[in-house]
Amino acid sequence: MPASPSTARAINDRLALRLLQQDGPLTAAQLKTLTGLSRPTVADLVERLGDAGLIHVVGESGAVRRGPNAKLYGIVADRAHLAALDVRTGSVSVVVADLLGATLAEAALPIADGTGTGAAVEQSVALLERTAREAGSVPLHSVGIGAPGLIDPATGELRDSSGLPAWHRDLVRVLQERLPATVLVENETNLAAVAEHRAGAAADRETFVLIWLGQGIGAAVMLDGRLRQGASGGAGEIGFLPVPGAGGLPSAVDCAGGFFSLAGSAAICALAARHGIGLSGQAPPDASAAAAVRTALEAGERGEPFLGELADRLALGAAAVVSVLDPGCVLLAGAVGQAGGPALAARVEERLARMSPLRTEVRAGSLGDGAVLRGALLAARDAAQDALFAPGG
Repeated sequence: MPASPSTARAINDRLALRLLQQDGPLTAAQLKTLTGLSRPTVADLVERLGDAGLIHVVGESGAVRRGPNAKLYGIVADRAHLAALDVRTGSVSVVVADLLGATLAEAALPIADGTGTGAAVEQSVALLERTAREAGSVPLHSVGIGAPGLIDPATGELRDSSGLPAWHRDLVRVLQERLPATVLVENETNLAAVAEHRAGAAADRETFVLIWLGQGIGAAVMLDGRLRQGASGGAGEIGFLPVPGAGGLPSAVDCAGGFFSLAGSAAICALAARHGIGLSGQAPPDASAAAAVRTALEAGERGEPFLGELADRLALGAAAVVSVLDPGCVLLAGAVGQAGGPALAARVEERLARMSPLRTEVRAGSLGDGAVLRGALLAARDAAQDALFAPGG
């Protein structure tokens, strides 16, 4: 059945707004070319979106050509603000941005060991509220949260997971109760994959697996441009993957003995120490692991034994994933993946090629630790645009 006039207008408006968000500002002529719509249809949607306060004239195109056809239209970026949170075991990071994703304010706060659940939640909420005020008086429309653990696919809630701080789950609940904004939560590794797909090292890939190398370890599965969370939200929990050399088997409540025991940041730090790679005792484990990889790369031949054994370990986990999914591309992401860069990725790819008949490219993520915040912000922006750019939004 053909679309009704109102449905057709909504589809055209959404398409134009997406183009303005991604490629804008644009003239009406450019919108006509990019959308394939007729000139009168484009003129109508420009007027309609302008009257709705969604777009406005931001300038003119060219120094010679003047007139209505030269007007440049852009999204009204300050119609609403967005926030993103990266919630980790011992810290919270916040960024507040406009509708185009431009950063307006950002902050981070360590959460000390032993901090009570209530105190940790209040400190985190206060950090978000303070950062939002610094960004201006525009209210928050959507908040994206990246956190470790499983997200219930039926409810969208962070599940109660052993080994993770209780305040994570309470923080999500408190923000949903207190904020007059849409609050979304997603696994941190999944958000990193979204960010690398939209704005990072996997921008040219519709199918890939991202392996997050940080304090914890996990994977995200992107198939045909869609994130796949699994039946219980646990797709990619490769920290629990049984692998040779881990010294045992994991349990349902503890990933010790799984791939985590070989490739988590604590394991990488222990490996570096065994190979004589100096570590700073002041930095958190994920930062120390990344520093060890950088030091080994700078050390040349002296760093090769450590890098070789690390690549052996990473190839074990990658081979298991590749044998099941055949993604064609594996991204080594997070602080360690970024620190290792193409050099570590090439070592893992070479070992993977010896272990698997499935041709697989291994790349380093380009967004590093910031991928989680970037992904959370993209989730918040998508939610805001779905609401604000809808008819009557």
